[in-house]
Amino acid sequence: MILDKDLEEVLPTFIIESTELLQGMETDLMALENIQAPEETINAIFRVAHTIKGSAGLFGLGHIVRFTHVVEGVLDALRGSKLTISSDLVAALLPCCDHITCLIHEVANGNLDEDQDLTECGNRLLEALRPYLGTQAATKTEAVALQGNAGHVETLANSGIETGNWHLFLQFNGDCLRDGMDPLSFIHYLNTLGDIIDLTTFSHAMPDAEIMNPESNYLGFEIILKSAANKETIESTFEFVREGSHIHILPLENRIPYYVGLINSLTGDDAPLGELLLKSGVITPRELEESLKTQQTQAKNQQAPDRIGAILVDQRVVQQPLVSAALEKQQQIKDAKASENQSIRVDAERLDKLIDLVGELVISTAATNLLAIQSRNVALQEANATVIDLVEAVRDSALQLRMMPIGATFNRFQRVVHDVSRELGKDINLVITGAETEVDKSVVEKIGDPLLHLVRNAVDHGIERAELRAERGKPPQGTLKLNAYHSSGNIVIEVCDDGGGLDRDKIFAKALERGLIPAGAALSDQDIYALIFEPGFSTVEQVTNLSGRGVGMDVVKRNITELRGVIYIDSQQGLGTTLKIHLPLTLAIIDGFLAGVGDASYVIPLDRVLECVALPVDDNRDYMELRGEVLPFIRLRQVFGKNTTVAQRQNVIVVEHLNIKAGLVVDRLMGELQTVIKPLGKLFGHVQGVGGSTILGSGEVALIIDVPSLLRQQEQALV
Repeated sequence: MILDKDLEEVLPTFIIESTELLQGMETDLMALENIQAPEETINAIFRVAHTIKGSAGLFGLGHIVRFTHVVEGVLDALRGSKLTISSDLVAALLPCCDHITCLIHEVANGNLDEDQDLTECGNRLLEALRPYLGTQAATKTEAVALQGNAGHVETLANSGIETGNWHLFLQFNGDCLRDGMDPLSFIHYLNTLGDIIDLTTFSHAMPDAEIMNPESNYLGFEIILKSAANKETIESTFEFVREGSHIHILPLENRIPYYVGLINSLTGDDAPLGELLLKSGVITPRELEESLKTQQTQAKNQQAPDRIGAILVDQRVVQQPLVSAALEKQQQIKDAKASENQSIRVDAERLDKLIDLVGELVISTAATNLLAIQSRNVALQEANATVIDLVEAVRDSALQLRMMPIGATFNRFQRVVHDVSRELGKDINLVITGAETEVDKSVVEKIGDPLLHLVRNAVDHGIERAELRAERGKPPQGTLKLNAYHSSGNIVIEVCDDGGGLDRDKIFAKALERGLIPAGAALSDQDIYALIFEPGFSTVEQVTNLSGRGVGMDVVKRNITELRGVIYIDSQQGLGTTLKIHLPLTLAIIDGFLAGVGDASYVIPLDRVLECVALPVDDNRDYMELRGEVLPFIRLRQVFGKNTTVAQRQNVIVVEHLNIKAGLVVDRLMGELQTVIKPLGKLFGHVQGVGGSTILGSGEVALIIDVPSLLRQQEQALV
C-alpha cells in the first residue's frame, strides 16, 4: 500500500502518539482491578482504542481497524456496565494491547500491508475475547432508512451492501411534480457524480388508486452512492427541491472509521464541535446553519437548549459515533491548548548535542578564568566571574531539560509483576512511590534492565507462595515496593519485598564451597550479601524459567557500576529484603572540588564534601579526631602511587557516603569548579576509586574520585 504525500508526512506523528497512548493503556489496564472508582480509567482505555482505530482508518490500515474494533467492543461493554472488571478480563485485554503495539511497530518499520502471521496471532487473541462480546459479537452492519410521511429516520438491518460510501434517503415533497420537478431526474443526475450501487423505492405512502392524485409524489428512495464528491456537492443536487422535502445524506457505516480518523487528524484552537464536523466533511454549512437556528429557537422557548451535537443527530444529518469522535477531539484540543505552554516534544539527539556544547563551554570558561587570573586584570576577572555565573545557569537549565520522572520506568514493571506472578501462581501487589522523582534521561535509559532483574528475582525467589506465607503468619498477598528519592545529590532507588529474606548462612556456605572466600573468614552481613553479585553465584536448588542459574545479578552490579552507582542490601530472614541503588542524578556535568597531589590534580564531587581541615605537620597517623569522632584517612598519594616529594603542609578533605566518613589527604586545595565528566573507556573500567576524568582550564586531565568506591575499600580494609 502506498500513501499519498500528505498522509505520509503525518504518519510518524500517528506512530508516536499511538505508542504513547498504548503505554498509558497498559498502565491503566494494570491498575484497573485496584481502583475504587474505575469509570474514568475505563473511559480513558476506551478512548485509546477508539482514537487508534479512527486514526488507522484514516491511513487505510484496515487490519488495525478490524482488530481494534473488536477490542473497542469489549471496552464499550465494560464502559456500559455490561461486563464487570475481573483479572481474567484484564489478562485477555493486555495481550491485545501488546498486539496493537506490534501492529503499530510494523507500520513504523514501513510495513503498511497486513501481515498474515500477525493476523493469525490477532485472531487467536480475539477468540479469547469472544466470551466477553456476547450477542454483540455479530458483525451486523446498520443503516438508516426513511419511514413515514414525516420523514422519520429509523435504524434497519442492511442487506450487506457496503461497496459505496454515501447513504441517501430521499422523500421529495408531494407537490414537486406540479412544480415541474421530476424526482427521477435528480436521481439520474447522481450518476454524473458517481455510481448508484443500490436503489430501493419506498411506496408505503401510496394511497389506493381511487383516491390517488396522479400529480402528487408519494415515493421515497434509499440510495447507496459511490462517489468521490463531498457531501456539500451531493447536497447541492437537491437545491431546487429541498423545500418541503426530507433529504438525508450520511456516510455509509463502513466509512465511519475513515471520518473518525479525519476528525482525529484535525488541528485547531478551541475548535467548536460544528467546525470539527464541518472540516471533516460529514456535515455541510447549510446543515450546521439549520442546527444553529434550531438551537436559537430552543433558547427563546426554553431555558436549556439542546447541544449542537444532539440536534445534528436528531435532524439525521450525522451519526452519533461521528459526534462522539468530534467531542473527544474537541476535548483533546482543549487539553493540548491548556498544556502547550507546559511541554514540547524535543528530539533526544538535540538535547545530547546541547549538553555536549554546554560541556565544552564549561571547559572554555575555565580556561578563560585561568587566563584572567594570570593577567591580574581586576576588571577582566569581574567580567569573567559574571560569565561563569551565566554559564552555570545555562548548565543547570540544560541539565534540567534532560531530567525526567522515573515513574515511567517503574510503571513498566506493573506488567512484569502481573505476568510473572500469574505464571508462578503467586498473588503479588506492586506498590510504587516516588514516581515523580526526576533523574537524568541517560540514567533512566540504562537503569531499566538492572531493575528488571531485581524485580523478577524478588517475585521468583523473594516472595513466598500464599500457603507458605500463611504458615509464617503473613497475609496471602505479597508486597513488592519500588521507591525513589533524592539524597545528597544522588537518586536512591529501593526494591523492597516482604518475602523470606536472604539466608546469610546458606550464602556463606555456598561461597565457601565455590572458594569465593577463605575458610574462617570474618565477614559482615553486607559483605556476605554482596556475594550474590558474584558471576554464577546462586543458592537456588531448582532452576526455573525465570532465574536460578546465577546469571543476571553480576550483570546488575556491572551495569550499576558503569553508571557510577553502588548497590546495598539490607535483609532480615523471614521478613524481607531491601536493595538500595545509589546513582548520580546526571552523567554529564557536576560541581566538583579540585585538589592536588604531587603533580596531579583530582576532582571530588562537591556533594560528597563536608569540609576541609589542615593536617597537623609531621602527623603520620592514619586517623585524626574531629569533634569527638575518629576520622580515618585515605591518602590519595598512596592510592594512586605518587612518589613525588610530600608537601610540607597537607590538607584533609572530609567526605561522606551513607553516614560513613573519611578524610582524603591531599597536598593542595584548589577550590570549586564545574566538571564535565569524560568516561575513561573500557581499558580502565577495572580501576577502583575513579569515576571518570575531566579537562581543566589549563588543558590538564584530572581524575574524578569515586568516593563510594574508595570508602568501600577503606571499610573492607578495616574488617
